[in-house]
Formats: sequence, C-alpha cells, structure tokens
Amino acid sequence: MSHPYIRRAGEGDTIWFIGNLVTVKTTGARTQGHATVVEFVHAPGFAPPLHVHSVEDELFYLVSGTARFQCGGERFEAGRGDFVLLPVGLPHTFLVGPGEPLHALLIATPSGFERFIAEAGRPARARSLPDPEPEDPADIVAIAARHGIEILGPPPAEIPL
Repeated sequence: MSHPYIRRAGEGDTIWFIGNLVTVKTTGARTQGHATVVEFVHAPGFAPPLHVHSVEDELFYLVSGTARFQCGGERFEAGRGDFVLLPVGLPHTFLVGPGEPLHALLIATPSGFERFIAEAGRPARARSLPDPEPEDPADIVAIAARHGIEILGPPPAEIPL
C-alpha cells in the first residue's frame, strides 16, 4: 500500500540520461505499477532518436520552453503550459526549441520507464546543462531494447510543421 508524500522542487533522484537532467519524482513502486513521473530539463536543440515504446504511453506537461513533436505521422509545436500525449506503439521524437531549455514533466503509464532511465543513465552530481559525459548511442540502443523501446532512427535535425 502506498503512502502519500511530497517531493519538493529539486527533490528526487537526479540522473543524467541521454544528455538530459532527470529528477525522478515517483516510480511504479509508489504507484502500484500505474505510473512513473520524472522531471526533465532538455538543452536547447536536444532531440531523442526516433523511437517507439511497446509498453507505455508518454504524457508531457511543458513547464517552460518549446519543442516540436513528431508522432505517428503528425507534427505539432508545444510550449509552456501545453500537454502532449504520445501513445504507446506510435513512433515519435521531438526537437527542443532554440534559446532556452525545455523543462517538462513526463508521466509514463504504466510504470517501468524509471528502470530504463536508471540503467541507461548515471547519478548527476552537477545540475547544469549540457551533460559533461554523454552516453554511447550504441549502449542506449541495447538498453532501450531490454525495456521495450525500439530505436528507429537518429535524432532529427529539424521537424518541419
């Protein structure tokens, strides 16, 4: 049985994950397997590789910054205060806008995404972007596959609308 708790700003396990600063707010162990919630800070111009999840939906709430998203053949721009749903089974990526980092809350449901982050990332000692020691992309592909995520292509240089 879970107990209520609060994670204050800046609290939670902080991890460098594919060049981004991630703070884990809650995990499946706390939500009976229903959700993982992490706070992301992505550097301007960051884009993850085109990929598809076989297990979880990804739900983003953008706290600040902008990004262009591509998912299942659709493309759109989102900014501060916007909510984005990237459904399970649809290939997707995004590209952070220039000028400022993207600060977003990611909810993955069901839970489990935190295990991918933990295996692929490493504890963050400094909280400034960019990551001083980015991971090897080949390692990320193998780790992602173990967690039901297939890497389909490289990060986009642009996402035209």
